[in-house]
Amino acid sequence: MSLLFRGALLSLACFALLPLQAAAWDRGPVELFATLPDGVRLPEGITANPANGDVFVGTFDGGADNKLLRFDRQGRLQASRSFGPTPLLGLAFNPADGKIYIAAVGDFVGTGSRIERVAANLSGPSEVVAQIPAVGAPAPRSVSNPDGTTDTITFQNAARVPNGLAFDGAGNLYASDSFQGAIFRVANAASCAPCTVTTLAHDPLLATAGFPPFGANGIAVNDADNALFVANTGDDRVLKVNKSSGAVSVFAESINGADGVAFDSQGRLWVAANQADELVALDAQGKVVAKRGDFEGIRRDGSPRGLLFPASLVILGDEIFVTNLALPLNATTGDEPEEQVTRYTVSRIRISGPRN
Repeated sequence: MSLLFRGALLSLACFALLPLQAAAWDRGPVELFATLPDGVRLPEGITANPANGDVFVGTFDGGADNKLLRFDRQGRLQASRSFGPTPLLGLAFNPADGKIYIAAVGDFVGTGSRIERVAANLSGPSEVVAQIPAVGAPAPRSVSNPDGTTDTITFQNAARVPNGLAFDGAGNLYASDSFQGAIFRVANAASCAPCTVTTLAHDPLLATAGFPPFGANGIAVNDADNALFVANTGDDRVLKVNKSSGAVSVFAESINGADGVAFDSQGRLWVAANQADELVALDAQGKVVAKRGDFEGIRRDGSPRGLLFPASLVILGDEIFVTNLALPLNATTGDEPEEQVTRYTVSRIRISGPRN
């Protein structure tokens, strides 16, 4: 047998031992759910009332007249409420009182960052639930390098930036803080105002020196009600926070711009990858097991087709609703499709479909 032939057989045998590669992801179609009114820009936070299917969207438009919008299940605008120049980040619907809880980033406009709540029909007074505590930047973080050396990351931005909001099964409210690197807890939030805020975690893993420059972001409580899963956008990570001890660990890596998070009925954690213009689903081990959506261009009316900088998501039944923040981040002109957007949208994606 020639050496060439034996080499070919060996190559074939080695190839047979390699694991089969997964087929291309079945990303499914992305539907247009709702278009924001003229002049209303940068939809960021999103939540929903599962009882009637209403979807609520807040805007993160610094210096503009920020809005909280209510859409019905068909994407028709039902109500709008102004919050002036205060940018809005995370939203959460509380079934205990039927109200919408809002992360208002007042530190960006000099009014103090806080959590507010309003009635689900968006009428009546807005109530301040709690002021976000000033705990400062977290301690430095040490990062090991492959050559055995260590780098130290020091955080100095101490602005209060409440971002993600989530309720657990007992009605306790959790808020992530992107710049202070913290997770705050409001016990039984429906029963108090002003409420006492405690710090569950203040950890360097919850801050970032990366890009986009937001650390702790989207937050979700698992079905077992014993852990919080928190996206760190700038670090491209999802973290796991023990609800009892506040201990923080890394759950998943390399999700490009991990932002909003939500669990589906199968226990998978869906993550908005805002720099990859897609949603990814993680299993219990943190492995990507499904992907949905992609950027498909700009429509003639100036709205994005598909996903463009998907920021936050909420799940109703078999459907995911996603805000397309479409926020340009680079100083260079002409290098981002977000610069072309003039109409802002919310997308809808069906979860069910072939498994990969």
